[in-house]
Amino acid sequence: MPADNPTGSLGNQLKHVCIIMDGNGRWAKKRFMPRFAGHKAGLNAVRKIVGSCIEQDIEVLTLFAFSSENWRRPEKEVSLLMELFATALIREVKKLDDNNVQLRIIGDMSDFSEKIQNLVEKAVAQCADNTGLILHIAANYGGRWDITQAARQIAQKVQQGEIGIDEVDENLVEDHLSLRTIVEPDLFIRTGGEKRISNFIIWQLAYCEFYFTDTLWPDFDKKIFEEAIQSFSSRQRRFGRTGDQLTSLN
Repeated sequence: MPADNPTGSLGNQLKHVCIIMDGNGRWAKKRFMPRFAGHKAGLNAVRKIVGSCIEQDIEVLTLFAFSSENWRRPEKEVSLLMELFATALIREVKKLDDNNVQLRIIGDMSDFSEKIQNLVEKAVAQCADNTGLILHIAANYGGRWDITQAARQIAQKVQQGEIGIDEVDENLVEDHLSLRTIVEPDLFIRTGGEKRISNFIIWQLAYCEFYFTDTLWPDFDKKIFEEAIQSFSSRQRRFGRTGDQLTSLN
């Protein structure tokens, strides 16, 4: 029987927050600015929330920066996003390193330019020994891609005789996903008013608490983040148990 509490703990211990940072383009449009200006403003919001997570001793922050579906956007916008990604990797990594943040990039790196792949490798290596907040940036990431690549790895191991079919279970699948070894998300936040998960870490969201806000990402700040955390703290997380069971366990 699979464990009904993936986090290994009861109650509202907030260890891992994941966020879909939506609304950059609409934020810019409201101000009669090009969409790219919204993406640049969104980077400032990232800095604020990383700082808030550090202040509140949150262990893991996972941000959905660029989905595998975002390649469908206008070519010019994608090109500018790639430039912003490269610039952020160069300019922000020292700040992350100085704040003891461990940077990890999840997603299919093969579709990025050689320049960006090299910058990613360098940035991740620079922050690899840090012991504070773990910051995941999901870039060219999709939840279905993640599960598919895990299935391929497992199938190859079965084919080569390294493992047997009977050994394939939930734990084995998790061991081959991008967020392996990381505590599952406790709180999922999506800004911008949309109420869907958009193919974001779909395996890991099974027991996650959801919080949706109409606030566009560039306007998302420490105050709104704290409101999301307060909402999370007010909920009873049962993981398949009854409320009475939780009371007796506590």
